Amino acid sequence: MRYQLFYWPGIQGRGEFVRLALEDAGAAYDDVARQDGGMSRMMAMMKGSAGSDADKRPPFAPPFLKSGKLVIAQAANILFYLGPRLKLAPADDNGRLWLNALQLTVTDFVKEVHDTHHPIATGLYYEDQKPQAQEYVGHFLKDRVPKYLGYFEDVLTRSGGAYLLGRKFSYGDLSMFQLVDGLRYAFPKAMKRIERKTPGLVALHDRIAARPTIAAYLGSERRLPFNEDGIFRCYPELDR
Repeated sequence: MRYQLFYWPGIQGRGEFVRLALEDAGAAYDDVARQDGGMSRMMAMMKGSAGSDADKRPPFAPPFLKSGKLVIAQAANILFYLGPRLKLAPADDNGRLWLNALQLTVTDFVKEVHDTHHPIATGLYYEDQKPQAQEYVGHFLKDRVPKYLGYFEDVLTRSGGAYLLGRKFSYGDLSMFQLVDGLRYAFPKAMKRIERKTPGLVALHDRIAARPTIAAYLGSERRLPFNEDGIFRCYPELDR
């Protein structure tokens, strides 16, 4: 199976959670919008005018994944589908649903990360909402980041193993890597303080970065750099 991943070509964004799973598993995939004519293909699928079986069920926004005739939208939904196929999820329903719940919590967190630079409206530039961003990010770094990372730290501790699911490595661990990596980029000063209370997640991040397939990916051109167009943005005035 060769998968087709559709996501905006210039940013990591929500698509990166899917990319990491595909890369770790060594799966064959095309990052469609980064190819010639790929943006047109992606927009046609979102408009329901691609001339395919998916036209009756167009995705609202990327990321979405094409697997054969299936088109699956939303990062957590894509990972729920890919997990068993890439051996990155448990085989039993209870384990898969628990992992999905963790990934949906990641989705909630990513929305709050996005709101640090767009607290009023996505359609406005960051420069149009700087005062509101300053107020928002104060609460975010003081309360929300410690709450989310503290929760994942507790899940990791309770698992009794090196990973969120104990001894079983999963796509959830890859998502923890991306969260820590992104927050370090966006809030380097604040994360030095916050990470002192989440040593397990820091160690997990480092273990993931050292995995051969991930290390190769991080050193390749396929790994887009963080930038100020994505979800994790580095504005020094917001880093406290």
